[in-house]
Amino acid sequence: MLDIIHSPPEGSEELVTMILQTLTEESNPSANLVVAVKHLYETKLKDASILIPLLSSFPKEEVLPIFPRLVDLSPDRFQDALARILQGSAHTGPALTPAEVLIAIHDINPEKDKVPLKKVIDACTACFEQRTVFTQQVLEKALNKLVDNVPIPLLFMRTVIQALDAFPALVDFVMGILSRLVNKQIWKMPKLWVGFLKLAYQTQPRSFDVLLQLPPPQLEVALNKYPNLRPHLSSFVNRQNLHNKLPRHTLNILGFVNEPQQAPMPFAPAALQTADATSSLPGGHSEIYG
Repeated sequence: MLDIIHSPPEGSEELVTMILQTLTEESNPSANLVVAVKHLYETKLKDASILIPLLSSFPKEEVLPIFPRLVDLSPDRFQDALARILQGSAHTGPALTPAEVLIAIHDINPEKDKVPLKKVIDACTACFEQRTVFTQQVLEKALNKLVDNVPIPLLFMRTVIQALDAFPALVDFVMGILSRLVNKQIWKMPKLWVGFLKLAYQTQPRSFDVLLQLPPPQLEVALNKYPNLRPHLSSFVNRQNLHNKLPRHTLNILGFVNEPQQAPMPFAPAALQTADATSSLPGGHSEIYG
């Protein structure tokens, strides 16, 4: 059987996969079986499905390099792979923790790893469907790590929005994430900036403190994109008596100070142009945020 698995007759791949599933259902695969399947995958059969029955015995160091190939499988096959990875072996535990799974999904570069963006989005959605595994604490851990990635992953803001939809109690944590993004000058990352503004709008009035941390030109961009934010934000400044704590330009934007209109700073329109230019490209805003 090892000889057949090592070099299967043409057209027998489906049968080999079924044999592997049977062999690994109730016991860990032998070292020889693992070697034979790895050889098959690396030499003749570049289909990661063949590796799924063995994933529970793979260490993290072996799962991570093939993870993009697993995400590129059909949704059902990816779910099977995910179950094996999270199950792990009795000796070593899971190959990846749930938080590490989410981080690995976000680390995929659709262009470089040749995985369609929709497959990466579907993989994220598959995780969110398992609320008892991908819990609020797991999401906090993963997002805390991802926000410090350089660059911040393309789907980061989409996942923050999904996390808050799934667990509304995360709102204070999410406000902390948005504040960190202001410090990282999120407006210089057009696709993420769109998600930032969308989430800030959806979470008002909780997001007002964060919006007031924005530099005046970026606050103006936000209020131009979501005009009905302006009166609510102005009322918030009045209620909290923040007039002495905010820059004069910010107060001017909110209608508290009447000054001659200055020429717009060059960055703001450039940011908008960049955002518009990327929205229809693969990985554009409509594809990411729906």
